[in-house]
Amino acid sequence: MLVLLPPSEGKAAGGSGAPLKPQELSLPGLAAARAAVLNELVELCAGDEPKAREVLGLSEGLRGEVAKNVELRSAVARPAGEIYTGVLYDALGLADLTPAARKLAEDALLVFSGLWGAVRITDRIPSYRCSMGVKLPGLGALGAYWRAPMAEVLPAAAGEGLVLDLRSSAYASAWRPKGEVAGRTATVRVLHSQVVDGVEKRSVVSHFNKATKGRMVRDLLLSGSAPGAPAELVTALRDLGYVVEAEAPEKAGKAWALDVVVTQIH
Repeated sequence: MLVLLPPSEGKAAGGSGAPLKPQELSLPGLAAARAAVLNELVELCAGDEPKAREVLGLSEGLRGEVAKNVELRSAVARPAGEIYTGVLYDALGLADLTPAARKLAEDALLVFSGLWGAVRITDRIPSYRCSMGVKLPGLGALGAYWRAPMAEVLPAAAGEGLVLDLRSSAYASAWRPKGEVAGRTATVRVLHSQVVDGVEKRSVVSHFNKATKGRMVRDLLLSGSAPGAPAELVTALRDLGYVVEAEAPEKAGKAWALDVVVTQIH
């Protein structure tokens, strides 16, 4: 099973340790593309700060994020599983997984990134600011920039099992499974169901969507479940107590669409 995750906008800083060693990152086929993004991002942030903030979509109050990007090559690097914070990662709770679940997480989780393309949770990276929605002056929109490198590398990383795609739309734009890989891919939408005047109404709640996805992955990891196909994932989630509505694709080479329906927001 390969689980595709978005990163978090907020990232942990501080700590101690060696700086980034790009050659040690997973998915070495992305090395050249990573170097190009890193070089341009550092150059941009080391130059005109107002322009850098505009490109990165940062307010003046976040000018420290620009300064942080300047030091990416020398800053402390930590495992990506410690760098990414926020709602999804809080709910996922990597730090207190059982040893068996942690091993599954290290093998299965792949975090997408505007700067790195995609990394494993064990890859050591510095704290940074560069979303997939950024359009760098030289390389252009990162979602489009990463498509060709990802298309070369990700099909092999997907292996022969289930691909569970939990990315937001911006990060999904960097790689969309195709063909046989798409047929064993499942995308998930979290819906909040409530009854108003006797009528059920469903809505998508962003914060809760992220939390539910984090808990769902955590529960799968702790259960030791290793579904090999979307239909098996549906069964596994239902066994874990989730209400899942599944829609198999009408045509070959299309992903499954799963709705996880919840009645309580927490």
